[in-house]
Amino acid sequence: MAQLNCPPCTPCASVCIEHQPIQTETSVDNPFHKPRETTAADIKDYQKELLTSPVGLPASDPPPYLPQRAGNSDGYPLAKPMGPIGPWATGRVDWGALSGQTGTRPVVNQYSITRYSVDEWRQRNADMINACETTVDHSIQVENASKNTIIRTYAIADKTQTDCTQSLHVRAKNIDDLKCELDRAISSMQEEIAALERQRRRLKQSLAVLRMPEAIANECLERRTGRPDTELIRDRPEEELIQEISLISEIKAILLQTLANIEQQQSDNRAVRQRMEFDWSEKKVAHENDAVNCNLRNQSTNTLFKPGATRCSNEQSTEIYWEKFTRETLDMYHNCRHKSEQLRNTLDAILTNAARDLRTQADSVERALASRISCMEEIREKLEIDLRTVLQHLADTEIQIDKLKVAIRNMDYAMMVVQTRLDNRNQRPRVENCRDQPQNLLIAEVKSLEVGSSAMNAQLKQEEDVKQELVNRRNELEREIMLKRRTIAIDRDRCQLLRSHFPSSTALSGY
Repeated sequence: MAQLNCPPCTPCASVCIEHQPIQTETSVDNPFHKPRETTAADIKDYQKELLTSPVGLPASDPPPYLPQRAGNSDGYPLAKPMGPIGPWATGRVDWGALSGQTGTRPVVNQYSITRYSVDEWRQRNADMINACETTVDHSIQVENASKNTIIRTYAIADKTQTDCTQSLHVRAKNIDDLKCELDRAISSMQEEIAALERQRRRLKQSLAVLRMPEAIANECLERRTGRPDTELIRDRPEEELIQEISLISEIKAILLQTLANIEQQQSDNRAVRQRMEFDWSEKKVAHENDAVNCNLRNQSTNTLFKPGATRCSNEQSTEIYWEKFTRETLDMYHNCRHKSEQLRNTLDAILTNAARDLRTQADSVERALASRISCMEEIREKLEIDLRTVLQHLADTEIQIDKLKVAIRNMDYAMMVVQTRLDNRNQRPRVENCRDQPQNLLIAEVKSLEVGSSAMNAQLKQEEDVKQELVNRRNELEREIMLKRRTIAIDRDRCQLLRSHFPSSTALSGY
């Protein structure tokens, strides 16, 4: 389509431009233009261009303040260098800012101070516009880059803050988990300390109760030393009592050693609990600190600049050591609690076995005492029976002695009769005094009476000796019965009475 050659200064320029069709350039007219079809959008753009164009030229023609097509520069260069105005303007060559670079030599005379040509002015306008466009484009690029940088920076900051918040949540959860584990461990250790304290009180109660059987056994031995001389024998009750005292001494030594171990273990338990409480309190502070940090936002009002907050102090620990410290504390708790439980179980076994052994030995002592008392009762009864027999025989002997004495006295009467007869016969006169048969019989009678008297006197002597022996036996039996009764009184009325207060197995176990 041909261009209209309407000069830009005519009054009909705007009308012609309004009614002329949109011009399209070819690659010959403008090598940088790519031909295309006219569309409704092009028409709207062209009408907008008419409103903004100061000269009303088509979009394909440059404005008059820009380099024109007649030039030979890169875009629209200068047509020719500026020369003299005319012969009337002699002029003189003056220095210009562009001299030596643009090839211009300003012409100056007495009427003009012109230094640049119109083409240079248009080129400068084009340079200014291009520089402005370049600056605007650079400004737009910088603005877009700034916007992108802001968006990217805020996105990175938000992501970093979200990651840090998530990391703080994870860290707070880890701290809370360990804090809860420490809390459970502290509660468990407190229960263990209370249980071990109950066992310690039970042990001390058992030691206090153990004084009673020890005192009873010693009292029984001391009382049995008061037996009479002939009853001071090493019998089975004495052996059992000595064995009981030895058993009590061994149990007492074991209980005292166990009490020392319990007190040491209790001290270790309290030390471990104190360490866990310190760790728990520090984790509580750390958890509260991280909980506050997790809730901080950009809109929070309690945030401030903290210069030097990124500095790490020399006292800070590593995360590995942090977890290792808590795990070591928990391992110490587990080991200490295991030892405490073993000690409690050992104490239970010791107290149970001690109570069983003491009760078994006490039963042995009581059986030995009962057997000994029964034996003493039997011998006492036997001795009493023998005493009654001796007393009966002593009475019979005394009666027999009396009978013998009466018989001996009665023999005197017969002796007197026969002796009187013999004396009377000896008074016979001479031949009549013969040894006749009556004389021989009387002499034989005297001899017989003397033999009978001698026999009865000998028998009397035997009876008196037997009586003395019976008296001695009676004294000995009475003394033995008295000794047996005293021994029975010591074993039954004192020892068995004391043994009746012997503590039970439950009391010996510390309950």
